[in-house]
Parts: sequence; C-alpha cells; structure tokens
Amino acid sequence: MTTASRALSNADHPIAEETRQAVLDAARELGYRPNLVARSLRTDRTLTIGIVVENLLSPFNPLIMQGIQDVLDKHNYLSITINSYWDPDTEIAAIQTFRARQIDGILLVESCIRSSDEVFRLAGVPHVFVHRLFDSLASGSVVPDDRQGGRLAVHHLIGLGHRRIGFINGPEGWDASANRLRGYRDELTAAAIPFDDQLVLVGDWEVRSGYDAARTLISCDTRPTAVFAANDLMALGAIYAAQEAGLDVPGDLAVVGYDDRDMAGFVRPGITTVQMPCQEMGRRSAQLLVELIDGHGDRPAPILIPGKLVVRQSCGGSNEPWDFEPERASFTRVRRRSCPDSGQA
Repeated sequence: MTTASRALSNADHPIAEETRQAVLDAARELGYRPNLVARSLRTDRTLTIGIVVENLLSPFNPLIMQGIQDVLDKHNYLSITINSYWDPDTEIAAIQTFRARQIDGILLVESCIRSSDEVFRLAGVPHVFVHRLFDSLASGSVVPDDRQGGRLAVHHLIGLGHRRIGFINGPEGWDASANRLRGYRDELTAAAIPFDDQLVLVGDWEVRSGYDAARTLISCDTRPTAVFAANDLMALGAIYAAQEAGLDVPGDLAVVGYDDRDMAGFVRPGITTVQMPCQEMGRRSAQLLVELIDGHGDRPAPILIPGKLVVRQSCGGSNEPWDFEPERASFTRVRRRSCPDSGQA
C-alpha cells in the first residue's frame, strides 16, 4: 500500500520505474482519482497557485498562461488568476488576497512590482516573475532572451547580403529595448560592420512610430537596405513607409520584426520576425515555482528563453523558421506543417 501511495503521489522516495508504471497503469484502469484535500492536509499545503496577470488580453499572456497551466495540471495544482490591469495597487491587493487564502506560491506575469523582496514581504511564499525583468530583480525571473533575439534577426539580414541595416528600437528604459540593441550591435561587430548611430532610431512600440522612424531612415543620403524593428507593429509601420515612398519590400528594403504577433503572418508581405517564446516561458516559470515550493534549490539567476526566427516574405527569404545557435554561429532548419501556399510558417 505504501509503495502504491508513493507512486501515485510522485514522491521522491526511490521506486523501481517498472513498479511505478504498473501502479499508474492500474490506477488508470480503475479510474482512480487522488483525494487532493487529504493530501493537502497531510502536506500542510493548499495545492493552489495564485497568478497575477498584468493584462489577460495582451498578445503574449494567453500563451504564457497556457504554458503555465500545462505544468500545473501535471502537478495537480489549482490556479487562481487575477487581472491587475497594470495597476500597482490592484496587484498588491491581489497578492494580499492570495496570502489570505494560504496559496502555496505566486506567479507574476508582466508584473509592475519591481522588487522580489516586496512580493515576499506581502505574500511570504515562493514566487516567480514571468516576462518581466527589472534592474532590481536579481533572481526568480523567466524572460525571453532578447539579446539573442536581436542577434538572430540581424544575423539573418547579414546572411542575405545586407550591410547597411537600420534599427527601430523600443522606448529607452525598457530591458527589451536595451537587450535587442545589444544583439543588433553584437552581430554588426561579428560581421565587422561599423556601428552607425544615425541608423538607430527610437519608437514607442506602435505602428506610427515605426512609420515615422522608417521615413527618416529612407530619407538618409545613403539609405539602409534593411531595417530591423524591435517589434512587429513598428515593422508594419516601416513597411507602410517604404511602400508609400515607392520602395518594394523586400526588393528595395528588407524588414524584420520581433514577437511573431498573429498579424505578422496575415499582412502582405508577411513579416519575418523573431518569435516570442511565450508558452515555454510559461512552462519554465511554473516548473520553477513548483520546485521552489518543494524546496528544491534556491531562486536561480534570471532564466533566459531563446526565441526562433520565422522567415516570411518581408526579407526575401524562404517561409521556414530557424533555430539560432550563437555559440556555433549557425542555424538549424526547423520544419513545420502548414497549408499549401499560405505564406506562413
């Protein structure tokens, strides 16, 4: 009976894999469901996770939440989600609500709280930040590897023969902006291309700012042959500006974006872009939180999740995504099934 209990609870006590599998197979055949209330009383846990989400309707958070749920379901955790609407007071109230309900841990998705110490003071339980990295946050965060993503985009353009590459960055003060700029500069250096600060402009993540920045770049005495925009909306604005100026995209100006928003595959030309690894961020953050609750290790340094390049028509490449391996400065083709002639990865 003890062996069966350990197998069903996924306990750390050593059990032969053959025995564990036999117990799980028998449980499935009998339709067994564990008594989670009894388990929570025995372990002094509620088997409940609190999730604070900045905006449930953002283009990234539904996929992050899906990844989180995939992992929590495997570990029999129930989750309670509160939408904070990017309001610090609402977020603090949510954390206090979770504490009153004695949840086992908290996931903060795109949090506006800038201190891990503050969250622990409010909640007193393990917590992990998802898709948000602040200068004051030294650990316990799962974020996209934006520097790698910037390298990925510019490496691709250089590989297509471009050497004068404009960059439309996001607002100053954002970690994403700083790291994507670092990636841009890294690849220029690796290709022995001099950095020209006149080719770097700042936008605000919206279409109009990409349009205005691209108009400025196009009007240069020696205009760039390619533009890397730090998100897809600004990349779309750059395409509009190029088309308005009578330029062909990608014939006269290649464009690469960032995020792989839904619209990137629907507009024409389809936007080549670096895919935000949302589901993987969700999975890794939930797994990290479960490990912290179980007492397995300390809060690690920020976990960087690499993205993938999805190649569409806006840069003149093929319609297949690539994995980037910076340590080997090479690409590995990743094939996906897609509808014939859809023009989407």
